[in-house]
Amino acid sequence: MSWTDERVEKLKQLWSEGLSASQIANQLGGVSRNAVIGKVHRLSLPGRAKSTSTPAPAATRATARNTAPPRAPNFAARATGAGRRPAAPQPQSAPRTAGATALKQEMVAEAAPAPRPQSSPDNVVPIMKKVALTELTEMTCKWPVGDPTQDDFYFCGCDAPENTPYCTYHAKLAYQPASERRRAS
Repeated sequence: MSWTDERVEKLKQLWSEGLSASQIANQLGGVSRNAVIGKVHRLSLPGRAKSTSTPAPAATRATARNTAPPRAPNFAARATGAGRRPAAPQPQSAPRTAGATALKQEMVAEAAPAPRPQSSPDNVVPIMKKVALTELTEMTCKWPVGDPTQDDFYFCGCDAPENTPYCTYHAKLAYQPASERRRAS
């Protein structure tokens, strides 16, 4: 696509009307948003037409800037946030802006309270007998508790069903169905 005089004039017109580069690219056809932005910069077109929601026209801001005496920077106030006016709350639906760029609206989601686990009567935490390694038998729970290198290390020691190394409670912890493991991760 080449930039003909007619297309450049159309670009200038649409730009002065305040259309975005994407909208201009769609109306011109056969040109990308980046091509429109590049052409606008090469043509040195002025900034977009401002909407009526701007706080003050550029001329008023320039006059106010030139008449105010220069102030020395207060770095301590900047670091602590002292002397700043609180920002006006922005409406939830309007995106924030920085210059001529609309920023993505940041949503703050409050954390929902964690669901309480449903307790069932067969899921009772046993009172551990706290047995040492030398006291374990084939019918005791061999669930380790603590650090094996420390003196306060012990095993559960509750009654274990036949052919299992753990009591009913610790067996549920040790042997989870694959579907529950996938859901938990």
